[in-house]
Amino acid sequence: MTGPVMIGPEAEDKLSWSAVTDAIVHGHAKPHAEIGDTFLYRNSDTLLSRAAWIDGLGVLVKSATIFPENPKVGLPTIGGAACLFRDDNGALDAVIDFPLLTKWKTAGDSLLGAIRLARPDSQTILIIGAGTVAASLIQAYSSHWPAASFLIWNRSPVRAADLAARYPTATAVSDLAGAAAGADIIACATMSTEPVLRGDWLRPGQHIDLIGAYRPDMREVDDTAITRSRLFVDSRETTIGHIGELKDPIARGVIGAGDIIADFYDLQSGQFARKAPDEITIFKNGGGAHLDLMVAAYMRAAL
Repeated sequence: MTGPVMIGPEAEDKLSWSAVTDAIVHGHAKPHAEIGDTFLYRNSDTLLSRAAWIDGLGVLVKSATIFPENPKVGLPTIGGAACLFRDDNGALDAVIDFPLLTKWKTAGDSLLGAIRLARPDSQTILIIGAGTVAASLIQAYSSHWPAASFLIWNRSPVRAADLAARYPTATAVSDLAGAAAGADIIACATMSTEPVLRGDWLRPGQHIDLIGAYRPDMREVDDTAITRSRLFVDSRETTIGHIGELKDPIARGVIGAGDIIADFYDLQSGQFARKAPDEITIFKNGGGAHLDLMVAAYMRAAL
């Protein structure tokens, strides 16, 4: 028996965004994933360990360290590792480069949400944030909306300009309210603990993709945005009780857990869908090891 396969950045040329979204759809047609999350905190630092088992697909364990102060000393904010185990015998099947898996899982997750919830004629996409995730979102969204133009806003205008310079379809903007009002899709990829996107800026027909918040004390949109929108998540289990974007307004009675219309396990039933051209949709991308497992299994098969 051969040892585990090492899947690194060189595998990227064999991957496609449409195949990743297909893998997520197919993964949710299998038996419901068993998942287990552990969160450990030290001030602003986080250790997030996630495990998932999907009968017929496999087992994955992924651990991430998130140290927001690391860039000040020239180190990445996020580190970690992912291991894929065989479903039939539990043997270690692959060790996957953490940034590679995270990139394709995170942006693929958001892309699938947008394909199902955004208007097909979307033309202008606003990215709030200018980090690694923002760059992967431009790549993912461009694969489905090749004619789209991108607006990039960041608290540091220099970082927004630097990211925009890498893509001919992107422009850095300074007026966040104006950019939000004019966008068809708005993706938030920040580390904010306070809302950066206001519901009063939104207009009918928009799709909002929320990615950045991963802790109970984090929010990217305000209550007005939440109450004006139809709400969707990738997984009820990994968002409602864990992430401030939903946990906070639910705890205060602004919304109830029943206001979450659907997650990806409702893809087959048709519930996970835009119903009218003029509605505002919000999708909370909470991640989860089951999504990492689906994408990791796709990567393993693609080699």
